[in-house]
Amino acid sequence: MTTLELKDAKTLPDPIHTYPKNVRISSTPIVIDNGSYQCRVGWATQKEPLLIFKNLVAKPRKERGKKDGETQVGNDITNIEAVRFQLKTQFDRNVVTHFEVQEQVFDYIFTHLGIDTEGHVNHPVVMTEPFLNPNYSRHLMSELLFECYGVPSVCYGVDGLFSFRHNHPKCSAALIINCGYHTTHILPVINNQVDPTRSRRINVGGINIINYLHRLLQLKYPAHFTAITPSRAEELVHEQTYIAVNYQEELNCWADSDHYDDNVRRIQLPYTVQAVTPGLTPEQQKERRKELARRLIEINARKREERLAEDEEQLNQLLAAQDLEEGEENEFQKILDFYELSNGNDLQKLISQLQARIERTKQKIAAANTAEDTVTEDPKPKMLKQSLKPKDQEDFETWIAGMRQKRQEILERRNARRQRRQDMAKRRTAAAQERMRLISQLARKEKRDDTFGMRDEDWDVYKVINKEGGDSDSDEEQKLLELEEVLRRHDPEFEGSGSAGTSGNNNNGNTAETHQLHVGIECIRAPELLFQPSMIGSVEAGLAETIEFVLCGYPSDVQNALVSNVFLTGGCASFSGLPERLRRELQEMRPFKSTFSVTVAANPTLDAWYGARTFSSSPDLSQYLLTRLEYEEKGGEYLKEHDTSNKYYPSPTPLPQAETIPLPVGGEEIEIDVF
Repeated sequence: MTTLELKDAKTLPDPIHTYPKNVRISSTPIVIDNGSYQCRVGWATQKEPLLIFKNLVAKPRKERGKKDGETQVGNDITNIEAVRFQLKTQFDRNVVTHFEVQEQVFDYIFTHLGIDTEGHVNHPVVMTEPFLNPNYSRHLMSELLFECYGVPSVCYGVDGLFSFRHNHPKCSAALIINCGYHTTHILPVINNQVDPTRSRRINVGGINIINYLHRLLQLKYPAHFTAITPSRAEELVHEQTYIAVNYQEELNCWADSDHYDDNVRRIQLPYTVQAVTPGLTPEQQKERRKELARRLIEINARKREERLAEDEEQLNQLLAAQDLEEGEENEFQKILDFYELSNGNDLQKLISQLQARIERTKQKIAAANTAEDTVTEDPKPKMLKQSLKPKDQEDFETWIAGMRQKRQEILERRNARRQRRQDMAKRRTAAAQERMRLISQLARKEKRDDTFGMRDEDWDVYKVINKEGGDSDSDEEQKLLELEEVLRRHDPEFEGSGSAGTSGNNNNGNTAETHQLHVGIECIRAPELLFQPSMIGSVEAGLAETIEFVLCGYPSDVQNALVSNVFLTGGCASFSGLPERLRRELQEMRPFKSTFSVTVAANPTLDAWYGARTFSSSPDLSQYLLTRLEYEEKGGEYLKEHDTSNKYYPSPTPLPQAETIPLPVGGEEIEIDVF
């Protein structure tokens, strides 16, 4: 099974494009697909968007003594995980609510398009908005574009409808399934018009799938909790997950060990290999010991000098205080209190002690300065035991084989002890149960007749019940070291070290395996959220149930027209297996022998921008643009309707507030409301 490497791709900052002359002198529209995951921007005259970036803004924390960090937008955030907790977005689910962030995104867009006109943008803006976008959100968006950037006109459209018209320009009836980053919409289109009364939204999208896979892997591999980041989970969702056509059957297949071994994805997490430093030569060891001895002598000499200076300073202060004994009594008493002394005799004793200590310190310093530099003697090489030396009369190969056999026996005994320790830590193993039986048997004895430990056989019982597994490894580890030293000298084929555990290459291999993620059932479990949101505790219906609910609201002829073109678009529509799964679900919910068709957008992530670009290039665009005069006259929430836009529903006029006026009636005051 091949091991897959994580890309951990870093984004490259977008260049600031030149402002084309033909665009500068014309009113070429700017097409903006303002998605909650990615923003795609370009000119209506170009085939591809110039800017594609994540709709995120990050402002690094202000460090002490430095200026505020520069705000980063989109692809300027080269390492998202480094600023994960400083990320902001203008969206609440799929609706724009934070317009201070949206303004920063607009600044990024117009700057990188190369627009350099001062104070205004002289181009119409064709922009996507969510289905049934609240009037208040549209009002603030229009206000931002007209008041802050001075655009001449603006037009809004729904991303899913733009994508549908780009792929099916002449289709009059369809069931659009727009699978987005935060939500999934089911939009029935009848007679070229979307029916908002029967449309439905599911609050499950790509972000839920990414977060679910992220938590699944973190719970499965707690040792790699920090290495499993949301960005890596997002990469796995994009490249490794798929929709199961039959989820239950797929689960049963993954329960088979052979199927698991053949289909599991092994993902290699990054790790650092600790280089094994080679051993020092005897000459290097000798120099190292000399250097350490010299440093130690310098440290001790410095400490003695510092201690001598402190003692001499204290002695001078005490001698000065002793001279004050016959004169200033108050000052003398303050010094005694400072050193916690009761009278002049204690002061004399402290002076004598300090003088003796100073004399000893001076002698040590003089001895250290006059003594010759001591050279640390080389340790005598360990003499191998007589039994570990090859004898002339013995066959050399037989002797080497015996050394190998002794080493292998020691390794097996050590592994057995380690296994016993592991078994002792588990409650239901035979070793642990035998240990508890012996402990309970010993506990039943009366304390008066307790002679445990007086016999040599009791030590065997102690070794059985000891959690450490009996004898320590120190004696056999010493034997193992001696045998390996012999084999290393006389056996050229000997590699590795039993005392170190594994050789360098094996250690690197084991380290790589311990940093691998085995992604198996998670490949289908995470995207299954689209059909079973209850897996994350959501009470909403899944995609198949919602489609059936929408279809049941129409007569049979309209149902047949809708299912004749089930259109999938949005980022999550890129999941492999999604069209097949929907065909299976439709086959189960539709009448016997009924026909239906499921199609996917040619480019689920970019077709919304392509559709908006095609719409912007049509000659009828001018009649759908909201101008500055119309904005001032009809308000920011107003939009001109077209086939790919939302319906405009004016906000209700607020009721006039009542004014209360007190009137005297019969000697008492009553209040009436006047409008």
